[in-house]
Amino acid sequence: MDTILRILKDAGGWHHGLHLRIENPPYMALVIEATDESGPCGLPALSVCHYAEQNGDAMRDPEMCFELGFAAGPHLNPFYWRNDYLGVEQWSRFIRDAHYCYHTLLHTEHERFAKLWDRNLQQQGFAEAFERQRQRHA
Repeated sequence: MDTILRILKDAGGWHHGLHLRIENPPYMALVIEATDESGPCGLPALSVCHYAEQNGDAMRDPEMCFELGFAAGPHLNPFYWRNDYLGVEQWSRFIRDAHYCYHTLLHTEHERFAKLWDRNLQQQGFAEAFERQRQRHA
C-alpha cells in the first residue's frame, strides 16, 4: 500500500487520533484512521476504508486494517478485510485466548487485494487529491 504510506508520510505519520478523509470525485471518499487498538502483533494499526451510503447507513466498500511496521522500511501488513455490501468480514491474523492465529491462505488473499487496491488508489490519484486538499486547508 505505497499510496497509503505516501499519504501517511505527507500527513505527518501515524499518531493516535489520526483521521484523514480524502475527497476525490467521482470516486468514493477514502478514510484513513488510526485504530484505538494495536494490531495482532502489538504494532500500530490503521484502518483504510471507502465509505458509501445505503438507506442512511455508512457502508464499508471495502475496509482493510493493517499493522504499520518499520523493520526493513515502512510497510503495511493486512490483518482484516470487510465489505458491508457483501456481508463479509475476514480476519487473517488475530489473537485468540492469548494465542497468535494466522490464516495463511486468507492472509495471502488480503495481501493480493491490498496490492490491487493500491494500484487503483494510485491510478485514481488519491495521493495527489490529498495534497491538493491539504494545500487548500493550509
